[in-house]
Amino acid sequence: MIFINYFVEMLEARKIEKSYKELQVLKGVDLTINKGEIVSIVGSSGAGKSTLLHIVGTLDAPDQGEVLLNGKRIDNLAGKALASCRNKNIGFIFQFHHLLPEFSALENVCIPGWIAGNKRADTEKKAAKLLETLGLQNRLQNKPNQLSGGEQQRVAVARALINDPLIVMADEPTGNLDSANGRDLYKLFIELRDKFQQTFLIVTHNEELAQMGDRVIVMKDGRIVD
Repeated sequence: MIFINYFVEMLEARKIEKSYKELQVLKGVDLTINKGEIVSIVGSSGAGKSTLLHIVGTLDAPDQGEVLLNGKRIDNLAGKALASCRNKNIGFIFQFHHLLPEFSALENVCIPGWIAGNKRADTEKKAAKLLETLGLQNRLQNKPNQLSGGEQQRVAVARALINDPLIVMADEPTGNLDSANGRDLYKLFIELRDKFQQTFLIVTHNEELAQMGDRVIVMKDGRIVD
């Protein structure tokens, strides 16, 4: 089964439930994300924010409910079909960057493109263009330990964008940044939304930064409350 990338309209989660042993983390969550939106999910620790992000991003499976991307159900994919869907359609940004230390900034950005089977030269050209767009044209050959925290996170953003994903999902992307770099990162998301109509779903504890997006969703005790 191969996931076919049609046009994107929205991400939809229906009646998502998830438990870990006796602890029910998600209690029938419904969520809809429209194309070109920057949506932030906020709430206290343990509210279920990251669990929901991981499920709609296909990194985890729900106990009940379903996830649809572009009208196609994706939570029931497995194996190569799941890997292909995730690689081609979803970009991820995490708090601690997860850059490979032995590779340059350019190579780190290229990796998802190479995994997708794209031509090496084309992928490197596109990665260089993305890094230039993000202000890192002079850092292409630098390894992660030669970059600041803000620069590393921009490399992670470029990596998330290399396969032209339908949606970028970010889990606490500013958690390892100072206030100024955190605001800059959100401004970058807005620029990417305006320029490319890129869609973002962001989990964050920072409600001030969350307000810079288009919509804020509040979670509490495994449910969306606002």
